[in-house]
Amino acid sequence: MSNNKLLRLALLTLLLVSPLARAEKADRDKPVYLEADNVVVDDAKQVSVYTGKVVITQGTLMIRGDKVTVWQDNGAFDHGTVIGQPAYFRQKRDNSEEYVQGWAQRIDYNAKDNKADLYTQAKVKNGEDEVHGDVIHYDANTEHYQVEGGQRNSATPGSGRVRAVIQPKNKDTKPAP
Repeated sequence: MSNNKLLRLALLTLLLVSPLARAEKADRDKPVYLEADNVVVDDAKQVSVYTGKVVITQGTLMIRGDKVTVWQDNGAFDHGTVIGQPAYFRQKRDNSEEYVQGWAQRIDYNAKDNKADLYTQAKVKNGEDEVHGDVIHYDANTEHYQVEGGQRNSATPGSGRVRAVIQPKNKDTKPAP
């Protein structure tokens, strides 16, 4: 079987074995809290730039980075770009105690659509499953991933390949005697 077919099979398996749970729905109705060392606000353009140990929380959603640019629409948080070494997000899954977490050099988060795009050395962990690539597009509503491996020998770090670790869903949680 070719490497492309194996990769497609692994990604298809990841998508099929993921539970149909969604991101925590109640988060959307919670206030957004932002903190940083510095902030520059442009009310006319509804843009804020936070720098230095930035933390954004909304319910169970947490985003951390070195620099975060936030755009608002009619005074409400619309979308943001997080830059970090690495940038990070975490959100609890609806009706579950598990969290989805993501790391990358840059994360673009769309609050309206509940989607995150992770760029450069990207990793998303869903419970105990994880996927690595150069670019990951993650839809928290459907828990759908699209992962790109990048190109070898390019200026982009990484091996040029997508990697996934998929845990068996029926694995025994008790250690063997």
